[in-house]
Amino acid sequence: MVSDGAFDETVAPGYDDDCAAMFAPEVLEPTVALLADLAGGRPALEFAVGTGRVALPLADAGIEVHGIELSRAMIAEMRAKPGGDAIPVTIGDMATTRVDGEYGLVYLVFNTITNLLTQNEQVDCFRNAAAHLVPGGCFVIETGVPRIQDLPRGERFLAFDAGDEHGGIDEYDLLEQRLVSHHYRTGDRAGRFSSEHRWAWPAEYDLMARIAGLRLRDRWADWHRSPFTDTSRTHISVWERVES
Repeated sequence: MVSDGAFDETVAPGYDDDCAAMFAPEVLEPTVALLADLAGGRPALEFAVGTGRVALPLADAGIEVHGIELSRAMIAEMRAKPGGDAIPVTIGDMATTRVDGEYGLVYLVFNTITNLLTQNEQVDCFRNAAAHLVPGGCFVIETGVPRIQDLPRGERFLAFDAGDEHGGIDEYDLLEQRLVSHHYRTGDRAGRFSSEHRWAWPAEYDLMARIAGLRLRDRWADWHRSPFTDTSRTHISVWERVES
């Protein structure tokens, strides 16, 4: 039996509410538009498809979408949505699980690459993406840039949210390239939730891609294709499978 991991039945039912900002049209519409453009009418595979936040509107845009997801509880949430039953999903680890077919696009959004907690697992994820791509196909990740510059010397805690009902603090481990995101809620869902992540610089991801037979095609600061700079907080990176 595969474990649901951190996104089990205690987390999945409230996931969409917790991430409501990511469903806003100004966030989701450019995400879907760029992914559809990169797919170019070819099938797409989403690693960690979750509750279908991106997969469902991408399918509505005319792209055949498949998914890999570790959590059955998250998939149950997607299946309850209109069109959720139409997305084929394979239960498994995105770093190693293979599915049938060849894809013009494999994508991994919303910092999910950091859920893989070792460099080896992240390298395996890049290799897995490459194994599913047709020559010239693209692997896309969306993730944050480590906020190391914001840390005072010797400190490890950085606040990232201070809302009325939610507070968030990231705890950095510089030696192990880990961070723990601590979330604090008030109101009806009062409580604390923490998640562990492995961060990496874009250059390290580029090396992972090279190991997997991919080469960098584009890197932007957001889904609007804004230039990536030394002050960008996030990056959308696109690697292309090298023609064999």
